[in-house]
Amino acid sequence: MKLSTLLILGALSAFGPLAIDFYLPSFPSIASAFATDVEHVQQSLAVYFLGLAIGQLVYGPLADRFGRRKPLLIGVSLFSLGSLACALAPSLEWLIAARFVQALGGCAGMVISRAVVRDLCDPITSAKVFSQLMLVMGLAPILAPVLGGVLLGTFGWQSIFVCLTIFSVLCSVAVWRGLPETLDNTHASAPLSGALGAYLRLFSDWPFIGHALTGGLAVAGMFAYIAGSPFVFIELYGVPAEHYGWVFGSNAAGFILMAQVNAWLVAKHGPSYCLRRVVWFYLACGSALLIIALNQPEHLWPLLIPLFGCIASLGVLLPNASACAMAGQGRHAGSASALLGSLQFSIAASAAALVSYLHNGTAWPMALVIFGCALLAALCSRFTVWAEHRAGYPAI
Repeated sequence: MKLSTLLILGALSAFGPLAIDFYLPSFPSIASAFATDVEHVQQSLAVYFLGLAIGQLVYGPLADRFGRRKPLLIGVSLFSLGSLACALAPSLEWLIAARFVQALGGCAGMVISRAVVRDLCDPITSAKVFSQLMLVMGLAPILAPVLGGVLLGTFGWQSIFVCLTIFSVLCSVAVWRGLPETLDNTHASAPLSGALGAYLRLFSDWPFIGHALTGGLAVAGMFAYIAGSPFVFIELYGVPAEHYGWVFGSNAAGFILMAQVNAWLVAKHGPSYCLRRVVWFYLACGSALLIIALNQPEHLWPLLIPLFGCIASLGVLLPNASACAMAGQGRHAGSASALLGSLQFSIAASAAALVSYLHNGTAWPMALVIFGCALLAALCSRFTVWAEHRAGYPAI
């Protein structure tokens, strides 16, 4: 794959992390601006997840019918409009609605970038490319909160969404000029009426569903952390908002490191082997996090150690779950990518909402949800091994 194509796909894949991580330090400021509390501002995060879950189901069939470029350009343009609307929001309700529109546009890049990788690569190469995309995506959680904190202190929270608008406009230009169409013309003629049938077929593909749920629960654990960490870090343990990004980014650094290690691991063992083993490390770290949170430590650092392990393990789980789920889905790669992403963010939205619902002024709601996601991910991984063996699928 050409470097320019990889960079464009990385930028498109980063829409989700950027639109989430960039504004996390501004939660207290937004709450103050609209005379509400942080728990209500968290609704804008849950609504964004919901928009990602719904929108991906639309873009998948469109990408299989009309090719990858046209739906992608429409989605990026919609993200730009939603970002601008967020910057101009006169009320929290307006902001929440604009975040939903922003998500409906941003999910196009997430769906179609996975489909483009499947168009161009075999399963082993796909796992390596997804790991490389994790590098680009992983920079967002490191840089975005830091830059968001700087913008927040200098220009106010609205400037964060202005920057997202500019970024998405630049991405649309890059797609227009630098991303070729990757869908074969014979496949692009598939009618939209077959979308429901494609989704039903995927739901009956137990190995696909197993890998999708394993990856989805891993994503849900990450977004439980994203939803809960502003309160835990800033309000509970007194980390200054402008320094929040450094603490948040240290965990993202582990994610990036393991994503790059994964590219080497899959070359030796294959994505399925790595996925089945690292999921148990994820569960071990989630268990340790919950135990420490229940003891309500006086300082933040005891929580940061298992949190680092949880987030780092996702650098292996996410690319391999995607590669395993997308293997063999060539003709319907758009629909498969859409359903994969929709399942992931439906679960993520539920996890983020659950952290908010369980909020009690301690770190244990965030830790409990992360542990629950890790436990269910491990169980789904075991189920997938059984489903692949029963279906006679070769290990990849």
